[in-house]
Amino acid sequence: MLALRRARTQVTPAVVPPVWLAGSKTAGATKGGRLADQISIRIDGEYVAASQGQTILEVARASGKYIPTLCWLENITAVGACRLCIVEVSGVARPLPACTTPVQDGMSVVTSSERLAQYRRIAIEFLLAERNHQCAVCVSNNHCELQAMAQRLGVTSVHYAYSWPRLPVDVSHPRYVLDHNRCILCTRCVRVCAELEGARVWDVAGRGVRSMIVCDASRPWGESRSCTNCGKCVQVCPTGAMAEKGFAVEEMVKQDSKVRRLALHHGGRP
Repeated sequence: MLALRRARTQVTPAVVPPVWLAGSKTAGATKGGRLADQISIRIDGEYVAASQGQTILEVARASGKYIPTLCWLENITAVGACRLCIVEVSGVARPLPACTTPVQDGMSVVTSSERLAQYRRIAIEFLLAERNHQCAVCVSNNHCELQAMAQRLGVTSVHYAYSWPRLPVDVSHPRYVLDHNRCILCTRCVRVCAELEGARVWDVAGRGVRSMIVCDASRPWGESRSCTNCGKCVQVCPTGAMAEKGFAVEEMVKQDSKVRRLALHHGGRP
């Protein structure tokens, strides 16, 4: 995986005048007419309103600013696994993951630069080189978020040696299949199963390049005692790693929007 470690440096807010927007839908007013949790940050030179507790990614999305992601799901706990959402923050030397970095009053953020674009392309190349992503024979071909992100970021070739690991394909489940060769370890399946379904079927075992998604402590999926067969993990998988049986090449279209609506109704992160 890309060697961009999560920065532990404390953010030093830039000195900028706060902008208080009286019409913001946040906590109640305090003295002077200011809203209790309302703060102001600057994204790409533009002042935007934010609330305490929000992340940079949440504020950027609410302001109509695009930041690429693969592992993030709205109203599901963010983990910063893919590192595509890295941004530059004034006062911090290294890029920070927007999905896990909370906003601070006066913070100045850059979401798009040549440096960030290069880092994001490298992240995609590492994901493609780490496992066996043969798009031409994948059920999710042309419906794959990894493939679409590579195209959007201009990744047309991989400049690193392919690992070509021989990983298993779990076909033990009567309805679904798990192909570890196409897994990017975004952990969407792990978090959705735990936070929405409450079954906690999935987890990550191993370290480094040997990390793999496991079911019920390395039990075959078809022998799981906790799986409810809901299919939420399959629908949020951004690649062809999890798919329904019976689909041919290019036929597997994920219905992740339904899971997002369930997450919103659920009330967000626990």
